[in-house]
Amino acid sequence: MEMVQIVFMTVLVFFVIVTIHEWGHYYFAKRAGILVREFAIGFGPKLFSVKRGETRYTLRLIPAGGYVRMAGEDPELVEVQPGQTIAVRLKDNAVSRFYLDRLDERANVVRGEVEAIDIEKKLQLTLVSDGVSETYPVHPAALLIAKGKETQIAPLNRQFGSKTVGQRSLAIFAGPVMNFVLAFVLFALYITMQGVPMENPDRLLVGYLDKEMPAAAAGLKEGDVIQAINGVPIGIDADKMVDMIKKSPDVPQKWTVIRDNQQLELTITPKPEETTGIGKVGVGPAYPTRPATFLETFEESGWYMKQMTISIFEGFKKLIIGDFKLDDLGGPVRTAQVTGEIAAQGFPELTRWAALLSLYLGIFNLLPIPALDGSRLLFLGLEAVRRKPINPNRESMVHFIGFALLMLLMLAVTYNDILRLVRGE
Repeated sequence: MEMVQIVFMTVLVFFVIVTIHEWGHYYFAKRAGILVREFAIGFGPKLFSVKRGETRYTLRLIPAGGYVRMAGEDPELVEVQPGQTIAVRLKDNAVSRFYLDRLDERANVVRGEVEAIDIEKKLQLTLVSDGVSETYPVHPAALLIAKGKETQIAPLNRQFGSKTVGQRSLAIFAGPVMNFVLAFVLFALYITMQGVPMENPDRLLVGYLDKEMPAAAAGLKEGDVIQAINGVPIGIDADKMVDMIKKSPDVPQKWTVIRDNQQLELTITPKPEETTGIGKVGVGPAYPTRPATFLETFEESGWYMKQMTISIFEGFKKLIIGDFKLDDLGGPVRTAQVTGEIAAQGFPELTRWAALLSLYLGIFNLLPIPALDGSRLLFLGLEAVRRKPINPNRESMVHFIGFALLMLLMLAVTYNDILRLVRGE
């Protein structure tokens, strides 16, 4: 049952972080009047799909992100050309549906050959039926139906490219911003649950236990007061505790702890670390806490945002200067594995980890890498400076190449993650 909960919480973390990011794009695109065709979580084959209003909401197989597909961002897949034979259904004398195939099966329609059509600007269709040419207005939300699929037309004023640079930038920038907001809220929630350290702590506690390590196996529990090791008082000196553990690999230690006002004696044998040989018992020290005030919650959350942002950029710096090995990189598999391990530590730690992931996703997406939000904002910035848009075909090609390279990198790190799991690392 515990494993089921861990898997559920791991999936929930990814779902919330990606959904809030895509919702930012979706909400501000809708506010600008852009037709949002699809709101997708994941990539690849569909697992679930439902249409509400103008938008289709889909859950896809590969949990490596998501996307919001806006009208006009990509070439429309369904086109109607002059000379093509189609059938149309009228409502209030305006075309509400275009049928492009299986025309003989359509009832209550007008069938004919397209003489002229404009479904972006004029919203008109001229159809030749039984030798008579007639022009019909086209409803701005008319549907194109072919091969069993319905595609809503996108008049020019509903397309992404028709909006101002400011409106488009906001629709793109809103995704990372929502991740920053989520990270701040989650850090605040973590602080609310954990509290803040007391100003003058009088004892050292067991804050975290690795269930696979000697301390947990010996019976140590979170919240125990660490009084002494081998008769040496620890007090509040976490460094002393860590130093004594490091120097005693494979050497049994007598731990004196206080639990529920009772003194207990436990024997814990530090396990040598594979690479360094130093002793490890799987304990994270902590100090007594008190509830955070409203102001402290905001201050601490801001501090976490600042410190984690610095750490993230230090990681990016190592990537740029090449100070890393492939084993240092992790993809979705590795991230899911770590998330599962942290979920086993409890909801507060999972909340802090989710905040970090959300912050990372927001920052990463703002990097000027083709296919990411940062690159799209860069193109919009160039458009604002030049006062004319970049060639859409060239921009699409840049994003396509960038996406392909990102997918190749994803495959490489995922392969490395799987090898790491097979090796038991």
